[in-house]
Amino acid sequence: MPTPALRRAAATVSALAGTLALGLTAAPAHAATPLNYVALGDSYSAGSGVTPIDTSNLLCLRSTVNYPHVLAKATGASLTDVTCGGAETKDFTQSQYSGVAPQLDAVNANTDLVTLTIGGNDNSTFLSAIVDCGTAGVLSAGFGHPCKDKYGTSFDDAIDANTYPALKSALTALRAKAPNARVAVLGYPWIVPSAFDASCFLKLPIASGDIPYLRALQAHLNSVVQRAAQETGATFVDFAQASDGHDACQPSGTRWIEPLLFGSNIVPVHPNALGEQRMAERTMSAMGLG
Repeated sequence: MPTPALRRAAATVSALAGTLALGLTAAPAHAATPLNYVALGDSYSAGSGVTPIDTSNLLCLRSTVNYPHVLAKATGASLTDVTCGGAETKDFTQSQYSGVAPQLDAVNANTDLVTLTIGGNDNSTFLSAIVDCGTAGVLSAGFGHPCKDKYGTSFDDAIDANTYPALKSALTALRAKAPNARVAVLGYPWIVPSAFDASCFLKLPIASGDIPYLRALQAHLNSVVQRAAQETGATFVDFAQASDGHDACQPSGTRWIEPLLFGSNIVPVHPNALGEQRMAERTMSAMGLG
């Protein structure tokens, strides 16, 4: 026959077990609801060129390991990814391709989190600047600043006159559709190094004098993106310091951006898988997401 002490001990264990079982049963009722996360933006958001590719929409050349997917996996968020390669700010409110809805159709009053990169394709800023400056660099054998001589302030003028107001309008429209969402607007990581690197010329054929020209152009674009983000209540995720030394001239495993020639991505001058990972990590840090 159990002694009184044993009976009291057994009762205590039974009570603790009941409490634990109750706690385990009740836990799901208090589990955090996953963030309703919508990813918008252009090819830097879509991870265009990074495999594997999302086959549900080949027109947008969207990667299944782009920074939105990395962020969603790390945070347990419920992701709706409508990023699309080649997107401009106008594609937030109109169809980019037949059968592709305006990106802002994906957000609503229940959206908790939005991330995006946008603006680099407006006025063909990135495409024209990199391709035209690369062509000019080849023709000049890397000497001088032929691209700056040809285009002068035209890219910068277009950013101020067209890109900035388009950005602000798009972000204002986003805020109206998702008033409760936390919005992270990412800057563009550095494409070119801080100084001319002759050893990189075959991969990124930009003339020596046009490297600072393109660097300043990208800094200008990022400053305009930052301004529009701050004026519309969004968080700007700055890569100016974080991506320094990870430009397209760096070796594989260090660079976040692939070069114009002889890179590993099917889409040149875009983030690789490491770049998308780092963009996700920095965004989570900026937004306080674990």
